[in-house]
Amino acid sequence: MKKPLVIVESPTKARTIKKFLPARYVVKASVGHVRDLPKSTLGVDIEHDFAPRYLTIKGKGEVIKDLKNALKGATDVFLATDPDREGEAIAWHLAQLLRLENPKRIELHEITKEAALRAIAAAHPIDMDRVNAQQARRILDRLVGYKISPLLWAKVRGGLSAGRVQSVAVRLIVDREREIERFVSREFWTITARLAKVGGAARNGAEVEERVFPAELVEIDGVKAEVDNGGRADQIVADLQDARFAVLAVKQRETSRSPAAPFTTSTLQQEASRKLRFRVRRTMQLAQALYEGVDVGAEGTQGLITYMRTDSTRISDEARASAKEFVEATYGQRFYGGARQYKLREGAQDAHEAIRPTSVARTPESLTGYLKRDELKLYRLIWERFVASQMAAATFDQTTVEIDAKPLRGTSAYLFRVTGTVPKFAGFTAVYEEGRDDDSAATALTAKNGKAPRVMLPPLAAGEPLDKRAIEPKQRFTEPPPRFTEASLVRALEENGIGRPSTYSSIVETIQARQYVEQLERRFHPTEIGIAVNDLLVEHFKDIIDLRYTAKMERELDLVEEHKEDWVEVLRRFYGPFERDLESAERKLPKLEIKDEPTDEICPNCGRPMVIKTGRFGRFISCTGYPECKSTKAILKETGALCPKDGGMVVERKSRRGRTFYGCANYPACDFVSWDRVVPEPCPICGAYVVEKRKRGGIVAFQCSADKAHEIAGGSTTVESDEVALEEDREHAHL
Repeated sequence: MKKPLVIVESPTKARTIKKFLPARYVVKASVGHVRDLPKSTLGVDIEHDFAPRYLTIKGKGEVIKDLKNALKGATDVFLATDPDREGEAIAWHLAQLLRLENPKRIELHEITKEAALRAIAAAHPIDMDRVNAQQARRILDRLVGYKISPLLWAKVRGGLSAGRVQSVAVRLIVDREREIERFVSREFWTITARLAKVGGAARNGAEVEERVFPAELVEIDGVKAEVDNGGRADQIVADLQDARFAVLAVKQRETSRSPAAPFTTSTLQQEASRKLRFRVRRTMQLAQALYEGVDVGAEGTQGLITYMRTDSTRISDEARASAKEFVEATYGQRFYGGARQYKLREGAQDAHEAIRPTSVARTPESLTGYLKRDELKLYRLIWERFVASQMAAATFDQTTVEIDAKPLRGTSAYLFRVTGTVPKFAGFTAVYEEGRDDDSAATALTAKNGKAPRVMLPPLAAGEPLDKRAIEPKQRFTEPPPRFTEASLVRALEENGIGRPSTYSSIVETIQARQYVEQLERRFHPTEIGIAVNDLLVEHFKDIIDLRYTAKMERELDLVEEHKEDWVEVLRRFYGPFERDLESAERKLPKLEIKDEPTDEICPNCGRPMVIKTGRFGRFISCTGYPECKSTKAILKETGALCPKDGGMVVERKSRRGRTFYGCANYPACDFVSWDRVVPEPCPICGAYVVEKRKRGGIVAFQCSADKAHEIAGGSTTVESDEVALEEDREHAHL
């Protein structure tokens, strides 16, 4: 009997859908992409309208054979690849490769039984505008990667590469580093008075808690207080020693704070980085698993969140109604915020909803025991953010007190200010509060602007005298802008219109994998080779490396998808100027020398200084006496895990063939070694060390080293191996 065939990308998604579709449906997985441009050649016929030459991806033979066999007994073929441009392109490639005459495209924005049945009922043809937008992106990336990379090999060093979008990310990091280098720190002082109510320790004959509060100096003689040296600060402190402090004015008002919008891909990555300390790639792996489906006991396997690649804050009427019902039943009617809609960011696409739980009734607590540790953490973040987004604003009573200080000696008048805030109605904060970037520069700026911290204040009235308990001067210095974290880099990319939700993770990973930047204490620093390549591109390929130009290209790709631009014409407009820049660079660019980075280490063999060099497999320490002295030393990257043999730090190392492995930093005294990455947390069952296993098919799992049967919290996540390979190939050896 012939049956309808559904083809998805992921084996996990296939298993989830199979469980709740009617038994007559056959569900198969393409395991990511099935066709792509060749790796060994450009694969784009520039002279004939940039016609791409697609080849079947190596290693996909068995998958394709299985799909073709399934076709023999199929009545209809439904292509249920991911609901975005790349998913649309994969659906088209499947239709071309399998020679499907009448494929039906369906989009699963969430993987639930109801959503799947609705999608099948609303099947439609493949959207060729979407496909062409993705083809244009793929060809743009291929042209940049395959045309500029050989130039870098010839002029800088072999093995280098350039990517259209990643190069712009590196430029952001390099420009920020130079801004920091140019920054000239300026000294300034803050003056804080610690004050209390007169006789505040007792009231009506009863002892009460005395409340000492800080107030910041904001004005001197009616002019903004700017104290730029210690001498001036000492003079002010001396003036204030015998000053009389009194309340000048008390201003009270009610303030409110509205909840943040539900998550987009970018805001999810940022918040998971801030609150959970997750890398961007880890966040997307976990989100993929939650989207594709998890066994939740009696309910069976369910997709727990909506599609995780989106830049829309829109939610469906059905989801909003469910949130209203849940909030009113759980917290009370006054906690519901009304039918909230959030304004889309300029340039955002509205094809999908925001990231939200597929059922608000499926609370994080109800999933304890079904989700692994990190999956539960991320689900809780998504669930709380969504519920809070539909709740009422939080309200506060804010009191601002201005305090006059008049010295007994001297003529200057000093004005201090303090703002106290008391929560009045919790609103959405009963569920969730948004995290903040921990940039030290923000703290310095607050102090510089004279904004006092919010504190609890006693009841105060105008004209009331105050007790001075202390005058505290504090020296401060203005700070440069902070280096990018993964979260702030993603935010900068989004704000500048660089990349799309599906690309943020690969951008962050690729610029590190290509050793153009490195993370130190969770912040990005450009490497010498990264700076050199960036400067070359800035000088000779101004458009490619320009933020506004790259954002303009993204908008043009959007117009292709909207049937407002022809994809070939977009490529023509790009390639003419690019080809001229390329020819100019080939003529003018001199051979660049990458300077070695000095260290304070001395070669143990010959006594010469040692320097940091960059080779084929990354950075290493080498003797300056090379080639006479061939002494080298690895730069050890700590993993945070302790050696199970001697308690030393487990570090990342490279074999002679460039393969990564992990060993004890005390080698050769300790010979512990593992080909799998050792994670900091021990096995919760037996205490043995745990390793991260990467298997065929893209499976990433955590495994106990003593007992492979142990199920480790934070466990397996599926990543499509061919998708990862294609993403790396996308910018060709790539930035």
